[in-house]
Amino acid sequence: MVKIRLARGGRTHKPVYTIVAANSRNARDGRFLEKLGQYNPHSEQVLSDVNTEAIKTWITKGAQLTDTVNSLFKKNGIKLS
Repeated sequence: MVKIRLARGGRTHKPVYTIVAANSRNARDGRFLEKLGQYNPHSEQVLSDVNTEAIKTWITKGAQLTDTVNSLFKKNGIKLS
């Protein structure tokens, strides 16, 4: 099953997360299918480079948003429907 989720990057105590489409059986920071955006909790612009068209395409193919990614999109006003 494909999930749209966060992959952690950055350094100690300064995380930067990448929004990715990945197989749910792969490791959190492991192999992914496509990069879809970035989430930086320590910057003024929390979400950047979010590719909503690619996310919609993945959802039509059966991908599911994780709870965290779904709540991030709702808080920042990104509509996927």
